This record gives sequence, structure tokens and C-alpha cells, in this order.
Amino acid sequence: QVQLQESGPGLVKPSQTLSLTCTVSGGSITTKYYVWRWIRQPPGKGLEWMGAIRYDGRTYYSPSLKSRTSISRDTSKNQFSLQLSSVIPEDTAVYYCAGGEGNLGYNYWGQGTQVTVSS
Repeated sequence: QVQLQESGPGLVKPSQTLSLTCTVSGGSITTKYYVWRWIRQPPGKGLEWMGAIRYDGRTYYSPSLKSRTSISRDTSKNQFSLQLSSVIPEDTAVYYCAGGEGNLGYNYWGQGTQVTVSS
């Protein structure tokens, strides 16, 4: 069974870079046609798709976040990571990693991690 686990600091200061890692177990991030995603949910709001990295390393980003977002992977550790630069308090949210097969595959989710942007 594929399991995902987010890790990273829970508090980030404004203007700094938020860095999170998703560790995948029970399956490989290079499995063909699988897509691995970052999604967040600000308090009182809906889910927001931030970006994704495919099994072959190709990345996709939300247009609204593209200038501040970078998604990468470490295949040796079976992890993929999110970096969000120049954070503001409005970036406070629960951040989730998720994955599945194809563009509509959201079979697997991490439990989510709270990140607060505050000085």
C-alpha cells in the first residue's frame, strides 16, 4: 500500500522560503504514469492545487503560484519536495502531498502538515 508523509517546519517567517518534503513508501515515484502533487488548504478555504511532478520528472505549476514555486524530487530517497519562496501570511495553510496514476489520479494522500507564516 502506498503511503505518503509530509515533513518540514511548521513555522516560517514572512519573506522566507517554505520547504516541505513528501516521503513515499510502498511504491516508487518513478512508476510509469504516476503524478505526485502538492495541494494546500488555507484556513476556512477550499483545496488549492499548487503543482505536480510526474514519474519522468516533468513539473507543472499553478499559474498563480508559478513564480514562487519549485517542485523537485530525490529518486534515491523516493521523495519529492516543495519550495515556496517569499512567503506571506496568506500562505498559511495545511499542506498536503498526494499522488496517483494519470492526471486524475489522487489515490494516495499524506495526512497533511500545518504551516504557519508569521514573524
